[in-house]
Amino acid sequence: MASQLIRELELNGAFPDPRTDTDHQSLVSIYPELVEVSAVDINVPTPEGGVPGRLYRAAGEAAAGLVWVHGGAFIAGDLNMPEAHWVSLYLASHGISVLSLDYRKALHGVKYPAPSNDVLAGWQWALENLDALGLGTADHLHLGGASAGAALTAALTGRLRDGAGQMPASLLLAYPLVHAELPPLSEDLLGKIAGVPAELAFGPDFIRDINFNFAGSEDNLKDPHAFAGEGDVEGFPPVYIINSEADTLRASGERFAAQLEAAGVPVRMEMEPGSMHGHLDHPHTAPARHSVEQMRAWLHDSAAKAAPTDSKLPSHY
Repeated sequence: MASQLIRELELNGAFPDPRTDTDHQSLVSIYPELVEVSAVDINVPTPEGGVPGRLYRAAGEAAAGLVWVHGGAFIAGDLNMPEAHWVSLYLASHGISVLSLDYRKALHGVKYPAPSNDVLAGWQWALENLDALGLGTADHLHLGGASAGAALTAALTGRLRDGAGQMPASLLLAYPLVHAELPPLSEDLLGKIAGVPAELAFGPDFIRDINFNFAGSEDNLKDPHAFAGEGDVEGFPPVYIINSEADTLRASGERFAAQLEAAGVPVRMEMEPGSMHGHLDHPHTAPARHSVEQMRAWLHDSAAKAAPTDSKLPSHY
């Protein structure tokens, strides 16, 4: 199944989104507060020709900044999907500037570390252009992503810890896959996924095939700079994990939270009730709206905790 999907994408390109209520104009008409956000496309320079990004800002000084990376099984997704665009608009409308990043997909021979290097370039660009994010210091710059984007940003955090650059203030992961192979599913999770549509029921074989397509070799599957859950997570910044309830990838998020806790890393894990994998890509649903608000609260709370005692930054409480 994975190989067929990869081949179709290589031959025909991305599948069009049939929805008619998730484009920019529809989003701002449904959520009028989003109209105040500026969204500017940028190109992050790299030796390979650059990484597409989009910078989201509201007027005034930002409370925090986030470098955000969309999902898509390492082979799909773009800056216009709601998981990227709507999430960024929402956060920016609440005073959190966002650099939403694309990356080279694992198609046509592209393998790790190319996508990881793209995300690293975007992170470095954000650090070098804090003023573009409305930030005076990198102390309030966070990193995060969803699904494959969560895999990329979690693994990049390990690279940063190991000398590749400055660490983020925190790591925010939505329904992450951070292990090369899907961990065993709990009895509770097996019950939850019983009614999940086939296209969202990602089994162990599919997960391994998708991950191998990204990694390119057995050795890379074991590399913690490719999959953070495969190595030591000591020294990571605080981590916030949002799992989808009826999602096989929840097993990876739960195991990663346990690994972080065992390593002494502050971690908060929540499960979004009534959700399936990719729920942030469905902005008109209660799970998506609740999760993005929880993300906003995490980032505002982190900014408030990091601020000096005389800071004027408001807490979300």
